[in-house]
Amino acid sequence: MTGNGAQALSKKTEARSYRRSFGYLLQQLLVLPRAAIEYAAGKWAAMSASHTMIAEAVPLQLSSAAAAKLKYTWSKQLAYGEPAASHSWNTQELAIIARIHAETTAYNRNNVTRTEAYRGVYFRTPELHWALLAHMVSRNGGWNMTDLQGEWLPWLLNEEQREAVFRFLEQANALIFQDAYPQLLLYEWSRREGRSLFHLLPAFGVSSFMSPVWKQFLRDQDAVPLTIALIVNEQHYIEGRVVQHPYFREKVLHTLFFGLQSLLQLNGVVFPYGTGSESGKAEESSVLKLSGLILERFENLPERIEFGKRLYAVLFGIPRVHEGAKCFAGAVKHTGSRADYAPQLFARVRQLPPQSVYKERLLGGRLKPGAAALYSPELGAAWKDRPLEQPDPGDWFSSVDSIWPYFQKLPLPHSFEITNEYGLMLNKVELAVLAMQRGGT
Repeated sequence: MTGNGAQALSKKTEARSYRRSFGYLLQQLLVLPRAAIEYAAGKWAAMSASHTMIAEAVPLQLSSAAAAKLKYTWSKQLAYGEPAASHSWNTQELAIIARIHAETTAYNRNNVTRTEAYRGVYFRTPELHWALLAHMVSRNGGWNMTDLQGEWLPWLLNEEQREAVFRFLEQANALIFQDAYPQLLLYEWSRREGRSLFHLLPAFGVSSFMSPVWKQFLRDQDAVPLTIALIVNEQHYIEGRVVQHPYFREKVLHTLFFGLQSLLQLNGVVFPYGTGSESGKAEESSVLKLSGLILERFENLPERIEFGKRLYAVLFGIPRVHEGAKCFAGAVKHTGSRADYAPQLFARVRQLPPQSVYKERLLGGRLKPGAAALYSPELGAAWKDRPLEQPDPGDWFSSVDSIWPYFQKLPLPHSFEITNEYGLMLNKVELAVLAMQRGGT
């Protein structure tokens, strides 16, 4: 090739390269505003949806009279002491205790079995609001467990860190179930027998705090103080046994990753309450709808309790959320995979082999055209069953003053429609993976 020919070819190559780079730049300039517009539209839709649902709300009522009765009984109980656990239970009662212990042990195998057990209780006894709340929160716990072996977190955490976080989540999930599930079954047995069996609570190591609450609920069927009491009880139950445990404080709560969780809003609890728009258009049938809240400081006991109360206020005070979440719970078996509620984003089986370089797949909280779904395994594929580490015995309840503020009010959050925020959170986690990857190269 002559010099002039080579020069001409070089100019053509430069021109093609320029056109490609210009085309890429133009494409990115077009994409960014579109993403911003889509995010703003999603934010506006979420705010509008929240306002509409609040206008339709039937807020839960916390009876001051019911709370006052409990306060009086707790005060009397602490002042004079509760009778020692009876050793004169009759043969029938001993058989009930044995059956409840056996059923609790059988369902306490893993997060999936626990979550399904809560679901069964709620659909048998829908007056037990806490059972549905526990079912939905336990689903979120399972999703957090499988995230540790999913698409993104293995890029951010090494194997030892993921193991520690899983143990933390698993122990909290299992201990709450071990404490609460026998209480739910005792209520079912009491209904079946036509008499209160809550004098058997000490057989299961349940705090004396719960005895007057259950007895009052059996009389008046007011689910609100019972649900708040269960939230208070279970968070106190895991406070000393898990949250303040030296191993978990060192390996999980005081680590950089746990701070990263708050930054990336991984501490969120979501309630899927619908797929598709109200227009019923087929092309919109895969649109995800999520309500929920973000917990900023898991290690703070009062914050966890108030967080649980706000979740309860949303789940049972907003009709659309309640009906949607209840339908989801009834129709979709819990597996631990986020594909349970978002199959348009997640897949239970890897669609791509593990790669040494992660490539961005999301845009505006959605998969880019042609991008493979994000890997979200079922619980059984992510973690083997673990034997429960038995907690130290003891009753946390020693002061009415410390728990009384939780029974003063049950506020309904102003903002809880988080579909758009959820998409943003996914983008933030993916960006964290990309940043980690660049930092390691």
